[in-house]
Amino acid sequence: MIELLKEPEFWVAVAFVIFVGIMIYVGAHKTIVSSLDQRAARIKAELDEASRLREEAAALLAQYQRRQSEAEREAAAIIADAKAEAERTAAEARSKVEELVARRTKIAESKIGLAEAQALADVRAAAADAAVAAAEKILAQAAKGKIADDLIARGIAEVKAKLN
Repeated sequence: MIELLKEPEFWVAVAFVIFVGIMIYVGAHKTIVSSLDQRAARIKAELDEASRLREEAAALLAQYQRRQSEAEREAAAIIADAKAEAERTAAEARSKVEELVARRTKIAESKIGLAEAQALADVRAAAADAAVAAAEKILAQAAKGKIADDLIARGIAEVKAKLN
């Protein structure tokens, strides 16, 4: 056993046992346990806070996703309304253009009809004047005197009455 007292490992073991005994006597183990319990409580509180924050973040994410989907639906509705309005406006414009073209065509046809009637009346008047002048010339050469003058006047009056 004397040899055992010469070994440094033995003295280290004795010093360790004395140190542990003093620590137990002073109550260091309670302080260590208390410190570990406080640390465990702090970690648990941090985990609870992190869990609460995660749940809040998930709720916010779901809320923003709902808002985004609502905004997308609203945008799609606005686009559909705009397309419908554009189609309706285009249809109205087409119908107005067709109506305008039909109205102008009718006016043009009416003007053409009036111009044709006026041209026909002008041609008839010119033909009547030419016929009267020719008849007057022919009768003037063929008949002489008062009889000729009466015949010419009567013929001119008849031609004018028939042509006009």
